[in-house]
Amino acid sequence: MPSFDPSLLTWSEQTSSFTLPLPEPFRYEQNLGYLTRSTNECLFLVDNSDIYKLLLVGDNRVLIAVNSEDNLQLRIRILSSTDTPVTPALLEHVARYVWEWFDLSTDLALFYALAEHDPLLDQVTQDFYGLRLLGIPDLFEALSWGIMGQQINLAFAYTLKRRLVETFGTRLDWQGRTYWAFPAPERIAELAPEALTALQFTGKKAEYLIGVARMMAEGRLDKEQLLEMKDFAAMEKELLSIRGIGPWTANYVLMRCLRNAAAFPIADVGLHNALKHVLGLDEKPTLPHIRQLAENWKGWEAYATFYLWRVLY
Repeated sequence: MPSFDPSLLTWSEQTSSFTLPLPEPFRYEQNLGYLTRSTNECLFLVDNSDIYKLLLVGDNRVLIAVNSEDNLQLRIRILSSTDTPVTPALLEHVARYVWEWFDLSTDLALFYALAEHDPLLDQVTQDFYGLRLLGIPDLFEALSWGIMGQQINLAFAYTLKRRLVETFGTRLDWQGRTYWAFPAPERIAELAPEALTALQFTGKKAEYLIGVARMMAEGRLDKEQLLEMKDFAAMEKELLSIRGIGPWTANYVLMRCLRNAAAFPIADVGLHNALKHVLGLDEKPTLPHIRQLAENWKGWEAYATFYLWRVLY
């Protein structure tokens, strides 16, 4: 599959936009469907098939709109760039973010070839053909979302995220709407736990989130350092050494941020409910049963999980 190539970017001053080529298979409407699953999302806005998102590029707030009309390319418009003009470096940063967000380096055809021979995955891959494993490129955001989602339902996790973002994040008001970017770890690192428990975080989650923020602010935890490990077990071990990060959160981050296709949050309640639904069971499957089912998914557990989630969400 193609890796990101900045030479492919062609900036149009007239339309304030550039395009990214899309690999096959890709269906924009499937990805849009996933992104619109919650009405309480605060980090992007979908309107008339455009996805509006505020990015931070250094100290610069950059509002973008993403769309695709032909499934052959993504069109990215720069709607507002505060403080600095649009430069090649800024364009490359935005393009890399979107490329990673939509997981455009993955050869999805390989997963579909595997799914054809799996009775569980064959139908869901047909139902959601062209869906990419939409990610969370920012490590602190991914870890925070994992911590927030521990042992609560998805709806309340979204509420916690909104409270955190709207209290400590970065905002941009543009044409009558407010857009938000996730708080920087440096912002959260300076907080006392009481600042988060006031938002209905549990005391433990507040401590975990601030602890992760401090590790990142002090340079003791870094996405590039994790990626350099390459080995799945080494990355998982490093994540598990962080207070508040258990196997579910570690594999969630490996799946959505570090882009390891073998990541497998096997204890995920959503996965269990999806399997119960797809298999027509009266009760959720046991972990041994799930491990047996997943024997066919080797190396693609993350995508299998993501597609099964999509059945429910």
